[in-house]
Amino acid sequence: MRLWMITGAGRGLGRAFTEAALEHGDRVVATIRQDGVLDDLVKQYGDRVLPRRLDVSSHAEVQSVVAETVATVGTPDVVVNNAGFGLVGAVEELTEDELRAQFDVNLYGAVWVTQAVLPHLRERGSGKIVQVSTVGAVGHLPLFGAYNASKWALEGLSSALAAEVAPFGIGVHLLQLGGFATDWFGSSMRFTTAHPAYDGTREGMLGMPGYPTAAMLSEAEPSTEESPAVAAQALLALLDDPEPPLRKIIGTGAHDMVSAALEWRRDDYAHDPAFSWPNQPA
Repeated sequence: MRLWMITGAGRGLGRAFTEAALEHGDRVVATIRQDGVLDDLVKQYGDRVLPRRLDVSSHAEVQSVVAETVATVGTPDVVVNNAGFGLVGAVEELTEDELRAQFDVNLYGAVWVTQAVLPHLRERGSGKIVQVSTVGAVGHLPLFGAYNASKWALEGLSSALAAEVAPFGIGVHLLQLGGFATDWFGSSMRFTTAHPAYDGTREGMLGMPGYPTAAMLSEAEPSTEESPAVAAQALLALLDDPEPPLRKIIGTGAHDMVSAALEWRRDDYAHDPAFSWPNQPA
């Protein structure tokens, strides 16, 4: 029986990861922002699911919750840094507070959790840290610059981390996810204040010249994208892989998105006559 620690476990992908781990027979320390959202799982699985209130952007809270978890439950075998949100806005539109909030959760939250658990994983000599990333960390989309930047930063940091902790028996893995049927483009999405100069960009990306209101998002048709359970099963398979990769692409169309993004980059570098791709014929 493995012990998991999953951040942002109250809904969406985090809840799907939690449910999959519990169905697999494991225990989960599930961090949430709102009390009661996992009561049904507590009723079903008893003390195998252990909700904890946590705002990952608070360094002090992360240190406290991880210390309490290790002292009362044990050192997690699997740590999933899932907590995050999307910020939509053209770069010119973003305020300092909005940009900092994006990085506080998506990047620093994952860093604080990772730093808090690492001494315990090193002492034991095993463990896996899973960073929930996106295909947007390979490519880019207009209006998603802040979100993409936070995940690009997470990828760079985690790649270095993987090399640093491998000698201690600790694995680090990045889930590069495509679109899933969650509330990411709803309550987990924030929008900046629209500048009219970017009405055309919004029309092309969002189908409207402005940003959607909360009422519009609440009335939106349910997503037809894949169930988060698909991502959860892929994560279980990754953890059972004897030689798991650093990066795992998950989701319908996600491989095509990554391939297209890498091809755009290849085209950029092709303009430099001094550059050649490794293992490519002259």
